[in-house]
Amino acid sequence: MAVSVAVELRQVSKVYGSGPTEVHALREVDLSVRGGELVAVMGPSGSGKSTLLTIAGTLEEPTSGDVLIAGHELARLSRNDRARLRRRSMGYVFQDFNLLAGLTAVENVALPLELDGVRVKVARAAAMEVLAKLDLTERAARYPDELSGGESQRVAIARAVVGERRLLLADEPTGALDSLSGETVMRMLRHACHDGVAGVVVTHDAQMASWADRVVFLRDGRVVDQTVPSPGPESLLAPGGNK
Repeated sequence: MAVSVAVELRQVSKVYGSGPTEVHALREVDLSVRGGELVAVMGPSGSGKSTLLTIAGTLEEPTSGDVLIAGHELARLSRNDRARLRRRSMGYVFQDFNLLAGLTAVENVALPLELDGVRVKVARAAAMEVLAKLDLTERAARYPDELSGGESQRVAIARAVVGERRLLLADEPTGALDSLSGETVMRMLRHACHDGVAGVVVTHDAQMASWADRVVFLRDGRVVDQTVPSPGPESLLAPGGNK
């Protein structure tokens, strides 16, 4: 059975400003990511990495080109439908995690489901299930300021993957971490994709990008190269593998 495309960008361009201040953040970018695939996006500062991620996540619209999420062309959807698609199908991991200080770990993870109308009891049960997979059961009732940095990372990832997520977007999730903690985060993202989620990770770190199935390189808003890192993803999850 063919694996469906979770997100597709077709000739996407993004221009900010006009006249002398005009900036071409993206230039006719083509990119598709299938379910189960983890794609790393790399490039120098100002190359358009974060813009690509926000457009793929429907947080802003392209100046031209088409964006499709699970086959739905965003330009044909109403604002409410786009918001509903974003809540139900997408998860985000930000560099600073963006956990709500007034909510416990389990409440933070359950929040996206509750906002989408899932009953509190059901949402909390789903959140606890994900937290258990990340060895956070005993920390579920703790508030963000009672968690270590590594625990906060895992809570943020749990919130991103809870429910029926099909697309996981991460913006420099390891940027402020040491190499060991960074590898822990990438391993979690890798396993989420192994379960069928499509992942797009912006990173400046080639070692972290080596966890991906494919690395896309941006420069001046254009895709200039794509490569498959070595070792390939099959070794990352193989029994006895070192990742």
